[in-house]
Amino acid sequence: QVQLVESGGGSVQAGGSLRLSCAASGIIFRINAMGWYRQGPGKQRELVARITSSGSTNYADSVKGRFTISRDNAKNTVYLQMNSLKPEDTAVYYCNCNWFNTDHWGQGTQVTVSS
Repeated sequence: QVQLVESGGGSVQAGGSLRLSCAASGIIFRINAMGWYRQGPGKQRELVARITSSGSTNYADSVKGRFTISRDNAKNTVYLQMNSLKPEDTAVYYCNCNWFNTDHWGQGTQVTVSS
């Protein structure tokens, strides 16, 4: 079955950096687009960044220039490098893929940014 396992969350001060990882199994990773979403306290889940199988990327306006999504097909892993973190980036971050028309999610990893 499809499994997405996130890691790398934690607590940092504003201006700091974190790198999230998501290891995927149960899919043909290299042909699948992958995404990072987040859900802040009292907010709806939102798309943060997405990367296609060919490496094209798109980002939420709120993270452009600060976050970078990348993938390593040899390791079946997608990354989210987060720099210049702000308190409003505080959220649970989820890895996502769509496989056979079904959305799959990881368990989420908490990112907390203090001012």
